[in-house]
Amino acid sequence: MSAVHLQQIRKAFAGTEVLKGVDIDVKEHEFLVFVGPSGCGKSTLLRSIAGLERIDSGHVVIEGEDVTELEPSQRGVAMVFQSYALYPHMSVYENIAFGLRMIKLPEAQIKERVHRAAEILQIGQLLERRPRALSGGQRQRVAIGRSIVREPKVFLFDEPLSNLDAALRVQMRLELIKLHKQLNATMIYVTHDQTEAMTMADRIVVLNHGQVEQIGSPLELYRTPRNRFVAGFIGSPKMNFLDVRVQKKNAQHLTVELPGGASLDVPCNSEAVEAGQTLVLGIRPEHFIESANGNADSALTGEVMVIEHLGSETLLHVRLADERVIQVKGSGESTAEEGQRLHAGFSIRHVHLFLEDGSALERVVHDDELRVS
Repeated sequence: MSAVHLQQIRKAFAGTEVLKGVDIDVKEHEFLVFVGPSGCGKSTLLRSIAGLERIDSGHVVIEGEDVTELEPSQRGVAMVFQSYALYPHMSVYENIAFGLRMIKLPEAQIKERVHRAAEILQIGQLLERRPRALSGGQRQRVAIGRSIVREPKVFLFDEPLSNLDAALRVQMRLELIKLHKQLNATMIYVTHDQTEAMTMADRIVVLNHGQVEQIGSPLELYRTPRNRFVAGFIGSPKMNFLDVRVQKKNAQHLTVELPGGASLDVPCNSEAVEAGQTLVLGIRPEHFIESANGNADSALTGEVMVIEHLGSETLLHVRLADERVIQVKGSGESTAEEGQRLHAGFSIRHVHLFLEDGSALERVVHDDELRVS
């Protein structure tokens, strides 16, 4: 049974449709992440599950019960917001216990739940402190503790790490992953940061302009994006896109002309393509080899414009003969210099082709290629 079932969720603000018929099934005990650019509708969708936004049409079903018309307090969900929203005059203990006191839970049960949550979150030594005496990460733990004590059916997280510095975000990501395993809970998490989504999620929902572009595991979205939007959004730095012309086709191959005039045979379903048509070819920066060698099926040649030394890796910005710029990710030991000619080799297995409408052409996968289950 699905923990959460969203059926044709629609929501508009002042005549502008923000959610356009969203259908999603969240599995029990799953860590599902909504990801997408600002304004794509991910936070509105999360708030619709919580009952903080009234949807215009559709159904929200939680553990088999239609909760569409229920108040937030009756839905069995707990939400952690981007802002910690702690009461500054209360201790950590009182902040965590506040919601339980509102529902008039016996004091003995409140104490038991608060101390259990504090143990899970490793904040037992902070229970007597006030929020002003806590770090950002500690405050976020308190906010999560407030949710844990409610023992909800579903945890909802709305960009909870965005106020933390980079190092603390990495630490809290690990803490949330461990918390999910420890509680064996269903969690739905919203972020605009695709790195957070890739590292934390069991499955990712990619949203764009109020619609679901693709749902899948992190590696599914990375290796087999359904369209150009998903291909460009998942992965950092983002995928390189180049216009190419179809020279010829057969049942399972297309031959396209690369910038510089070289030809490349790509195994794919070519039924929707005609010779002479323009397609978009995608290659991720990390799938280039700095110089074409025996491991490369083809190469692009250009001039190194900018070099970003990032320690363990080097990001090269390379201008091709037609003035288009691609990004090539090399090792931290790269000896490339600005102004030099660079041959960026690549394997055919890492090439993606997209139609003009953005949809991906289906690849023909050979036995020796890496498959996605």
